[in-house]
Amino acid sequence: MSSLIYLDNQATTRCDPRVLERMLPYFSEHYGNAASTTHSAGWMAQAAVNLAREQVAASIGGLAGEVFFCSGATEANNLALRGAASAYSQRGKHLVVAATEHASVLDCARDLQRVGWELSIVPVSEEGLITREDLRAALRDTTTVVSIMLANNETGVIADIVSLAASVRERCSAAVFHCDAVAGLGKIPIDVGALGVDVLTISAHKIHGPKGVGALWRRSRPRLVLEPQIVGGGHERGLRSGTLPVPLLVGFGRACEIASSERLEESARLGALRDRLLAGLQTAVGGIEVNGSTESRISSNLNIAIEGVSADSLVSSVRDIAMSTGSACSSAVAKPSHVLAAMMSAERAHTSIRLGLGRFTTEEDVETTITRIGAAASAERGT
Repeated sequence: MSSLIYLDNQATTRCDPRVLERMLPYFSEHYGNAASTTHSAGWMAQAAVNLAREQVAASIGGLAGEVFFCSGATEANNLALRGAASAYSQRGKHLVVAATEHASVLDCARDLQRVGWELSIVPVSEEGLITREDLRAALRDTTTVVSIMLANNETGVIADIVSLAASVRERCSAAVFHCDAVAGLGKIPIDVGALGVDVLTISAHKIHGPKGVGALWRRSRPRLVLEPQIVGGGHERGLRSGTLPVPLLVGFGRACEIASSERLEESARLGALRDRLLAGLQTAVGGIEVNGSTESRISSNLNIAIEGVSADSLVSSVRDIAMSTGSACSSAVAKPSHVLAAMMSAERAHTSIRLGLGRFTTEEDVETTITRIGAAASAERGT
């Protein structure tokens, strides 16, 4: 890994040493179970969990009591959709999601469709944006659950959740609005109250925290009911049973704390590096088009189509740079990214790569990437 230039930070991120340092004692010295209430080891673990819950809640403008820990965003997304569907099916059995949602939302929605739910998938524009008109056209009197992500994990395009949530409220006031905010956490300001959502998903490993831990925020006023999907012990106030991984929660809390305090400075730094990367590639390669809105996107993402160059061939030939052709969760599937397929032709999608910058990306990394991709693309074109 020492020689690898890592530009796949939308797939996962390197754990920050400051996060790791905070976690380590809870693997060895402070190893108590947070559910053990009869001794000091358990009390210490519970105190660490309480602090982590406060740190995570603060990063999204929520209350600690509204945060429920899960094994990751995939579980949290499933809990949000399945939990709301189970709790409110008497209102109607119609579900609405966007075409560019993460696979954990789309696959969950299709599973619900197989057991009797009606599913509407909202299209996106060529820029990857959802219009209020298209969303409203998908809503019905029986719509019970709506799921729209905040920032897309492949293109980095940011949705206008405030406006979209307001549209849902106007048409279906009782519908549960879920938002997958994983790709936006630490990149853009998140305030669950201002967004107007009911349930929101976040994860640690996209903000230089540990893998294997995520959280679901659920509004408490008025209280939203979600039917538990994992039972057996009553952990997390009965919503999600299972022994809490205290070291991971400690790391999650610290990662949120760092991401929140450094967000503005880091966003500006990454935005400048991304713009330099794009300009350099346009000069070195040419025939480059940015996929998705250039105005409404997170600063660390660059998703581009390179005319006349196969993305798969490019990724294979430039082995010392970590990049991708789509979501890591779908990389084993031999077909174009469903996100890009919803936005463009298959031909263009096959020429598209995703470059994700992160906290440890340097100016030297960017310059080397321009040179390496430029040489590989020119070789494939025969120029």
